Amino acid sequence: VCVGYTLLGGLRAVIGTDFIQTVIILLGLLGVGLLTLLAAPPSEVHAHLEIHRPQLLDLLMPASLMFLFNNLLFGVGEIFHSNVWWSRAYAFRKGKGFKAFFIAGLAWLPVPVAAGAIALAAPALNINIPALDMVGPLVVGKLAGAFGAVIILVVVFSSLASSLDSLLAATSDLLVEDVYRRLFRPKASGKELRWAARMIVLALGFLSIVLCWGRLTTLAELLHFVGAFVASTIWPIAAGLYWKNTNRHAASLAMIVGSAAGLYAYFSIGFFTAALIGAAVSMAFTIAGTLIAPQPFSWEIFKQLTRPEEES
Repeated sequence: VCVGYTLLGGLRAVIGTDFIQTVIILLGLLGVGLLTLLAAPPSEVHAHLEIHRPQLLDLLMPASLMFLFNNLLFGVGEIFHSNVWWSRAYAFRKGKGFKAFFIAGLAWLPVPVAAGAIALAAPALNINIPALDMVGPLVVGKLAGAFGAVIILVVVFSSLASSLDSLLAATSDLLVEDVYRRLFRPKASGKELRWAARMIVLALGFLSIVLCWGRLTTLAELLHFVGAFVASTIWPIAAGLYWKNTNRHAASLAMIVGSAAGLYAYFSIGFFTAALIGAAVSMAFTIAGTLIAPQPFSWEIFKQLTRPEEES
């Protein structure tokens, strides 16, 4: 489904459907939150946790601090490293960027708070949670039955589709501009680039299905696994944006070494360390490489970037 409408409408279709999906997610969370409050008021939840799960109320518990910083790396770091955000920023009209990011950030701010509140209510509702990513579905199923199951299915599908179509569009843009056009077809016309983008979207969709087919894993496991790759890109890209002398070779190496270190930590230490170790190692390589061999950025590079219609 995501491949289909991304092929037909490109970035315009992705942004339009993402807006609808985001509204569905927010309304779904609002409904689930209200049901949870009615079934388990905050005072009852707190009293139950104090007696049966007091460790969940300890903000200084090592696991709590670890997950706090993991969430910061995934949340705040997402804006720095993700081509999804940058491709949309390029599509903004002049003066709309700050307003769009600010309003979107405020609108999305309650989402992790609501999700956490729903999770804290699970013990008070006597729900046994077999896996981390089953909290939401089990709570909603307990409170709203079959109707709740439909709601959570729509919300989860909307969130997955929102990520999938954005990544399809952004990754195809990246590969078309920085690989296909820059390395192989520098004189390609706009029509040829659109054809290449469609082929890449199809290839990415097919590759995603092949990689996922038959792999027995949960969404939570997959998220923690890719945390090593995600976090390893934050420091190199942030430094490339804000540090004029960033060494581009050190930044590239930092992503590779940081990802490798994060994956090693994932398998040898624990799933929750992948993003933290990846970010730390990547930061060290980026800073050390730049201090040892600074490479001042030249704006002349951007003069090579022209649109096909400008060249013709």
